[in-house]
Amino acid sequence: MTQKLDSSKKSGEEILQTIEPKGIADESMRRTVEILLNLIEQLQAEVKELRAENQQLKDENNLLKGEKGKPDIKANKKGFTNNHSSEKERKIPKKHSKGSKNETIKIDREEIVKYPQDKLPADAEFKGYQEVIIQDITLATDNILFRKEKYYSPSAGKTYLAELPCGYEGEFGPGIKALVISLYYGGNMTQGKLLEFLEDIGISISAGYLSNLLIKNQVEFETEKNEVYASGLESSPWQHFDQTGARVGGVNYTTNVVCNPLYTIYLTTAKKDRLSVVKVLQNATELELILNQLTDNLLETFQIPTKWKNALKLLPQETVLSEAEFNALLDTYLPLLGSQHRTRIIEAAAIAFYHQQTDWPVVQTLVCDDAPQFKLLTENITLCWVHEGRHYKKLTPYVACHQKALDKFLGDFWDYYRDLLAYKDAPSQQTAEKLRSEFWKLFDTKSGYQQLDERKQLTLLKISELLLVLEHPELPLHNNPAELAARTMVQRRNISYATQTQEGTQAWDTFMSLVATTRKLGISFFEYVRDRISHLGNIPSLATIIREQSSLHSFGYSLMPESLLTPIY
Repeated sequence: MTQKLDSSKKSGEEILQTIEPKGIADESMRRTVEILLNLIEQLQAEVKELRAENQQLKDENNLLKGEKGKPDIKANKKGFTNNHSSEKERKIPKKHSKGSKNETIKIDREEIVKYPQDKLPADAEFKGYQEVIIQDITLATDNILFRKEKYYSPSAGKTYLAELPCGYEGEFGPGIKALVISLYYGGNMTQGKLLEFLEDIGISISAGYLSNLLIKNQVEFETEKNEVYASGLESSPWQHFDQTGARVGGVNYTTNVVCNPLYTIYLTTAKKDRLSVVKVLQNATELELILNQLTDNLLETFQIPTKWKNALKLLPQETVLSEAEFNALLDTYLPLLGSQHRTRIIEAAAIAFYHQQTDWPVVQTLVCDDAPQFKLLTENITLCWVHEGRHYKKLTPYVACHQKALDKFLGDFWDYYRDLLAYKDAPSQQTAEKLRSEFWKLFDTKSGYQQLDERKQLTLLKISELLLVLEHPELPLHNNPAELAARTMVQRRNISYATQTQEGTQAWDTFMSLVATTRKLGISFFEYVRDRISHLGNIPSLATIIREQSSLHSFGYSLMPESLLTPIY
């Protein structure tokens, strides 16, 4: 009897997977079958969720009894089980051509390798040399005993002592300092492994001194990071933005990433809300606020009640206030203001100040995901197509016809994405109108798979942010640069787990920013650090290089004010 039931159940599942509603001629019957199939999808999702919750409760119950929960045994599969990446779908395969690396190798010395003369026949003739480049490195100590001249002047009553060369302050020279900073921040080595490595090559250094070397007295590097940030923001009217989790002293923080093709900046904040993003965009630790026309417009968007907007008009207008001063005014004149409305008002005043200030470059367009904290901060937002595609890759249809519908849609999705890429290379009004029409066709056509159709409707609501590229073809279609930069910080976090102090967090932000920026500019991070520590001056300021590079590239020609545009003939 049990075997018959199992056989019947299996047969029912097989029949279910063969159902194709589009093949049913009767409209009412087809609609009924679609509803039933979507109901099955919904029930399957609920069962899966309930099973997971049930197992979690069983594990918690077993742990309370002193037993163990269900072991987490990984399947024997290669790769990721939940791979939501879209690299294969969105990229067009390119022919790989291997170039010669010898052109970039610096030759330090030449050596002639002689052939043993006693092994040559008598009639052997010399035909020149065959060149072979071998790369090698020498790791050896260069410990120096400095004898500093010392003079005393009885008339002046003063001792005169010769100063050490630049970079030799403390117990270690610029070579070790640059190597340690480069390996820790650029090579992701831990402090423990660095100590072992230095000991292996004959360097004696304590764990405390190493920690101080990596964290303390980095004002010059912090200053250059701020200069890089300002120049990077000025180099393009659009900027990538992303966020990732961080830990500081055992407390959850957020690391913000701002970048474009010429630079990358990391800034860690206590929160990830809209006010934190405003601080990051201004490179500020404290907010400044103002009540003006833009504030009023934002309050309308935030749907703040009229009574509170009228009360705000009694406060000083067009006056820059600190956060403490602004909160004191709200406490005095709007004592009954709720916490949510209070937050929205502070956000509106902070955003208004950001746009009216002139001391720091204002971002015109953010390239980001659709998280709420990024909205209303800039004039425009362009959303990441790769991020949007992940929403569809997370769908897990149970019924075969729904799986086919999803596969077909994903194929059409990435075909459309490639059409947008082609448009960026050769934009035209006619092509833009065609792509806009195809967008509606792609996302407004019903597939019969309810979860897919609901997801498509959510994408339709983002049409202006996803198709901003049709008006400004230089805008990126994805936010991968910021996401990859965030992943780098995640790797850093996985290796060293967390920082313990604000000073250590600031050092992480500073040097990780400089590592990423030097690599984008094609500069050796090790040589850069050694140049700065030794005050050699061989490498110009990174901000200067960014400005020079930005003059050669047009990252935002259609976003620039018309008065600043140079005619192209």
